[in-house]
Parts: sequence; structure tokens; C-alpha cells
Amino acid sequence: MAAASYFSRAMAALAGLLLLSFGSLATSQIEEQAEQFFRSGHTNNWAVLVCTSRFWFNYRHVANTLSVYRSVKRLGIPDSHIVLMLADDMACNPRNPKPATVFSHKNMELNVYGDDVEVDYRSYEVTVENFLRVLTGRIPPSTPRSKRLLSDDRSNILIYMTGHGGNGFLKFQDSEEITNIELADAFEQMWQKRRYNELLFIIDTCQGASMYERFYSPNIMALASSQVGEDSLSHQPDPAIGVHLMDRYTFYVLEFLEEINPASQTNMNDLFQVCPKSLCVSTPGHRTDLFQRDPKNVLITDFFGSVRKVEITTETISLQPDLGILESRDKEDGMDEELIEPLKYAEQLPVAQIIHQKPKLKDWHPPGGFILGLWALIIMVFFKTYGIKHMKFIF
Repeated sequence: MAAASYFSRAMAALAGLLLLSFGSLATSQIEEQAEQFFRSGHTNNWAVLVCTSRFWFNYRHVANTLSVYRSVKRLGIPDSHIVLMLADDMACNPRNPKPATVFSHKNMELNVYGDDVEVDYRSYEVTVENFLRVLTGRIPPSTPRSKRLLSDDRSNILIYMTGHGGNGFLKFQDSEEITNIELADAFEQMWQKRRYNELLFIIDTCQGASMYERFYSPNIMALASSQVGEDSLSHQPDPAIGVHLMDRYTFYVLEFLEEINPASQTNMNDLFQVCPKSLCVSTPGHRTDLFQRDPKNVLITDFFGSVRKVEITTETISLQPDLGILESRDKEDGMDEELIEPLKYAEQLPVAQIIHQKPKLKDWHPPGGFILGLWALIIMVFFKTYGIKHMKFIF
């Protein structure tokens, strides 16, 4: 009897251990699935696209930026999450043979200006100060929302810059420049102020790799069109427009992005290979040591798109509301209805009364010169009837 009781207790303990182990295994599997589902850790995407060059001969830099703008919008980032900075308006330039257009391919095949371009900073607004203020959030309170980078610690940010540069600097409008140290410090401020989750920095300029050498903040991945000591070359000359339409590196990057759709599983390692030296002539570079994730696990759409994470399930999930909360809400709604009597739409806006209302009669005033003309008519009739000989009876 005692042996049987001991055996039953041992079996119960063993069953409990098995259930506990299965429970912990199931929990670990669920956590692993959740981590895989939210592997990037971000909930929203932002893009800051900057062209720093003025003048007609820098047409390609504007086309570079507008092409990236077109791609990120196509992949799902809305205008409300894009800060577009163009130092010159090539679409309205007097030398443009096709006004209101900016082309990125020869023979005018692709107009990247489109009908819905929203430029947030244009012309002389594109300065080093304004760019740094956008990144760090140090902008005046009167600045409209469209000119703000309203990111948070769950934001993945794409920063694309193009223009003329050199070893450790990028020129703004041929009048000032931003250094790699200033850019690195701005990114550190963003990290300290929890303004990004992960950041992808892409620059297309001469000696572009020098701009990310000084970065020291975490979760930054950087790409450049050329190494230190190399020039970044132009591409796609168009005789009709008279200038080059794009830069080589951006051209091949955008050619790669055209094959991407919001559901693509293409990763960042594929982006690193899009423009070898045989195509770009310069040597593109990238830096990933500050980035925590392996680039092969980073989707292109983690930065260039805004994909909503949705999981489809065939299971039925029943949601049972809390009756106590519903009753309290019903009571509050009832009190609000008693206190505030709702107005009907017709009472708020009596359109019928407005339409059928008779116009108010205005006080009549004779037009200017009417009295003088009336007296002149009376005198003319008098002279015609009685003649001048009767004037003595009047005066």
C-alpha cells in the first residue's frame, strides 16, 4: 500500500516536471517567433534626403535625390515621414528644355519630379545649420511639422546625401561645408536623445568614405560611392538637356531598388554588391562595425520601405471585454448626454434657411451727379418752353 502511494507520488512529480519542461520549451519557442517577427525592433521609418548643390551643371545631384525620394515613396514611406532638401529647383530653371520635369534616364524616359513632390527645404534654406537642426530636433517652435524629423527610439532612419565633397567634408551650395566630425557628433546627439533605433547613411560624393570614418554612435550602417582619394563620377549624359542626369553609384543603386517590392526578402549584403568598380569606376565602401545586426539579416525594406508587420492566423481568438469597465463607461456616457444635449446637423447649419432667406433691402441713394443732371434738365426744359424773356420773372 505504501509502495503504491509512493509510486503514484513519483509519477505525479515526473508528470509535473515534464509539463514544466514542455511549458518552458513552448515559451522559448514563442519568444523566438516574436523575436523573429520583430527582428528589426523598429515600428516606423523616416527618410532625410539632401541635395547640397546649386546651379544648372549640378542637375544630376537633384536627380539623384529625387530618384531616391521616388523609390522610398514607392516602397511605402509617406511624405509625412520624408524630409526632402533640394538646394536648387531644376524643374523651374530657365535652361530646362522641359519645364516642370527632372529626368534621371537618358532620352527623357523617367521623370522623377512627378506631380506630387513635396520639397520641405529649398534653395537657400538648405544650409548646414538647418540640416543639423533637423537631425538633432533643435528647431524653433514655429517650424511646421513637415520640416521636422519627428522620430523616436523605434525609428529606422535613412539619410541620403549627395553633392560635391572632399576628404572629410561635404560642400553646401558652394558657400559652406559640413565636416565628418560635425556629422558624427550630430548622430551621437540623435542617439543620446533617443531619436533613432537604427540608421542607414548613404552618401554619393567624391571621397565619400571619409564622411563616415569618424562615426562612433551605435546602430549606424554607412555606405559611400568612393574611397578616400577617389572621385565619384557622373553617368547618363543627355545632349538635349546638356548635362549628365545622374551619378554612377546612385544610378546603379536605384536600378537595384526598382526590383524591390514591399514584401522582398533582399538584404543589405545584396546592396553592397550593386556597383562594383567595373561599373562605378570608383570603389564604393561600407561600414558595419557599429551596427549590431548582421547585414545579411537586415532587409532592404527595413530602411527603404515602411512595411506594416502583419501575421495571418487561422485560429479563432475570442476577446472577452471587462464588464466592469464597460458599465463604468456607459455611466460616464449617460452623464455626458444629460449634461450636453447634442445638436442636430440641421440646427448647426440651417442651409435651407440660408438659401431661402430674402436679401436685406438697402437704403437707396442717388448716384453721383444725379441731382446736378436733374437741375440741368429742368433748366433746359424751361428755356425751351418760355425762352430767355421770362428770366426776369424768376430772378
